[in-house]
Amino acid sequence: MVQNKIILKNLDDNDNPKYIKIVNGIKESININKLKEGDRIPSINTFSKEYKVSRDTVYKAYVLLKKEGYIDSTPNKGYYITQSRKRVLLLISTFKAYKEVFYHSFMSCLPNNVIVDLQFHHYNIKNFKSMLNVDNGKYYKYIVMGFDHEEVKIALSKINKNKLLLIDWNANLNLFDNYVFQDFGKSFYKCLNEAKQVFKKYSKLVFVYPEYTYHPYESVEFFEKFCKKNKFPYAICGNSKELKVEKTVAYICVNDRILYQLLKQSRVLGLEVGKEVGILSYNDTPLKQFTYKGISVVSIDFKDFGAKVAKFISSDVPLQLYLTTKLILRDSL
Repeated sequence: MVQNKIILKNLDDNDNPKYIKIVNGIKESININKLKEGDRIPSINTFSKEYKVSRDTVYKAYVLLKKEGYIDSTPNKGYYITQSRKRVLLLISTFKAYKEVFYHSFMSCLPNNVIVDLQFHHYNIKNFKSMLNVDNGKYYKYIVMGFDHEEVKIALSKINKNKLLLIDWNANLNLFDNYVFQDFGKSFYKCLNEAKQVFKKYSKLVFVYPEYTYHPYESVEFFEKFCKKNKFPYAICGNSKELKVEKTVAYICVNDRILYQLLKQSRVLGLEVGKEVGILSYNDTPLKQFTYKGISVVSIDFKDFGAKVAKFISSDVPLQLYLTTKLILRDSL
């Protein structure tokens, strides 16, 4: 019987209204292919009898499912599934140029039956918990860019671990089964080592880590280790208002607002980027290939990042991966 294909949790629990539990149960059944396009589901009266819930409760659930396009009804056929699409949540921090490359690659690699809800939490815990919407959303899969906050871990722990993929940064969220991460420490150190000969033409290295960034601080720590080991004079600029470009200094920046400041100040001072001033930026974008004959970057391949994350949607195999971080030398260094 079709009723046996519908997954319903205990309707007597007080966590959510019963009609929402029915909605989520039918969506979940679609997500795991127990219910497919064209399958009939019980009439309102039959459902009410079989599951011992009021007719009004079932009616409210069916109205909502119909409004969202999951079911429909005809006089001869009754209620039936109209689509077997799977809804996925992509919850990321902000939308920047390099994340746009990731997003378009991710979307282009998805099966046609997947709908993606894209949300931005902006590192705000209230936004994060609201958009995650674990109780009411019932997504097929959750792709989440977390951040370092105790309530983030608590919120994520409510999701079925097989449905959750953490991306971009570990953020001290070590207890989850699926992830595609960057390494902002040892891999960054390796890239600095590869640039060591180029750095030698500068009198000093400055890591610009502005007060508003959420870039993992471990990059700064590994920068310090690199400079001390190789005896490079160095400084860390933690206040964007105090940033002043100096001749024969190489600057490392993790934010495109700082990159803009470095380029602007260099132009105003008449300093040639790549000869009199060095710039190494984090996160490659198409524009950085052509700005000032090319900006040197430390970066993962964001197109590859998107493609690898998309594979999680159509596979039940656990995914645990650290992406390769590379140094791309261009004329700015």
